Amino acid sequence: MKRLIYNRLIEWKNSTNRKPLLLQGARQVGKTYLVNEFGKKEYTDFITLNFEENPGLKTLFAGDLSPQTILENISIYIGKKITSENTLLFFDEIQIVPEVLTSLKYFYEKAPEYHIIAAGSLLGVSIGKPTSFPVGKVNFLTMYPMNFTEFLWALEETFLAEKISTIKKIKPLPDIIHEKIIKLYKQYLFTGGMPEVLQKYIDTKDIALVRHTQNEILEACKRDFSKYNDKTQALKTAEVWQSIPFQLARENKKFKYSDVRKKARASTFESTIEWLKGAGLIHLAYNVTTPKLPLPGYTDYSKFKVYMPDAGLLGAMLNLPSSTIMSPDDIFREYNGAFIENFVAQELTAQGISPLFYWTSKSDAEVDFLLQKENRIYPLEVKSGTSLKLKSLRSYADKYHPDHIFRASSRNFTQSGNFVNIPLYSIYNFMNLIPQPEK
Repeated sequence: MKRLIYNRLIEWKNSTNRKPLLLQGARQVGKTYLVNEFGKKEYTDFITLNFEENPGLKTLFAGDLSPQTILENISIYIGKKITSENTLLFFDEIQIVPEVLTSLKYFYEKAPEYHIIAAGSLLGVSIGKPTSFPVGKVNFLTMYPMNFTEFLWALEETFLAEKISTIKKIKPLPDIIHEKIIKLYKQYLFTGGMPEVLQKYIDTKDIALVRHTQNEILEACKRDFSKYNDKTQALKTAEVWQSIPFQLARENKKFKYSDVRKKARASTFESTIEWLKGAGLIHLAYNVTTPKLPLPGYTDYSKFKVYMPDAGLLGAMLNLPSSTIMSPDDIFREYNGAFIENFVAQELTAQGISPLFYWTSKSDAEVDFLLQKENRIYPLEVKSGTSLKLKSLRSYADKYHPDHIFRASSRNFTQSGNFVNIPLYSIYNFMNLIPQPEK
């Protein structure tokens, strides 16, 4: 399947300041598939070592971590001399063997001519541990589930994907085109962007199989809780994880520790939130009460919302009936728009906008996201239905006078004065849709 991040790999390969690349991302977002495609298409020789499939490979990194020794060990193992010329080395699931992560430092310092990609599902967790991490010696890339643009590519709607991603002026699309995209968008909300799930949907159109595959991925995530945590921490992680969909389903989506466990406080679950974040299994949006630059300087990090990495997995955890896709308007209203706001968080994060921020006032007004472009802050409110109410946006505008205020909804592109409505399916292109400020 075609992925947007592929071009970033090409840039890395051709960079004059190339370092070993650390590819991060949650389990089953397609890291291994992507690197395999990249290695086979872009290099003459492609060598891959998967430390989860073959635990014995860790002995190749035992003791001496000098590149010369490691390359000699690998060459003997595969029966072929490894050269740096047009060769890609891929170390997969390296969280299993911390020494592999450490070795990247020495490849950068002593053998920078070699092209190396290392990947793992829990690298964000491993990075915080007291092993020797190659600070400043690696390049980073983070991979996410397939976004709506990639979903359209997978469905061979390439021209439609290109059209959405290149819009720069706020002008309504013809109704028949808008309705076609909305129909596809609703399908995406159900399937989500996990590559295996999407492939099953494309191959079979079997909704029950889609849900079964989503549940298998969720089970794999739960197994990781126990595999990479002690028993006490694993239980806490499972508690927080199971609470997320139901916290999102509330009208007030601010995360509450007491909804995880009665009378629980932040000290009980703070490390759990960080673990899930490091594992790429959640996205966080932090509360801002005064929208000034820099936003982190006016952020209350004790107040936040937690989003799932994929709307399809969110639907599976909430056990959304498969019949919902047959009457797809329901998906906009179910669970107080949890799917819609989660989708927007996913799309913004996939653009590299992280962390996310939202605004609240003392009078209970709330704007779902605050986004910065250059030296300006723009409010974005997400509407799950077709309501025209703009109470919170207007409240924000009256206080802070932004150049433009934005609503994302199922409606077509419209603009009235400083108010702009953009269709939910165009969120990935949001930064290009911000009109130029008046001078």
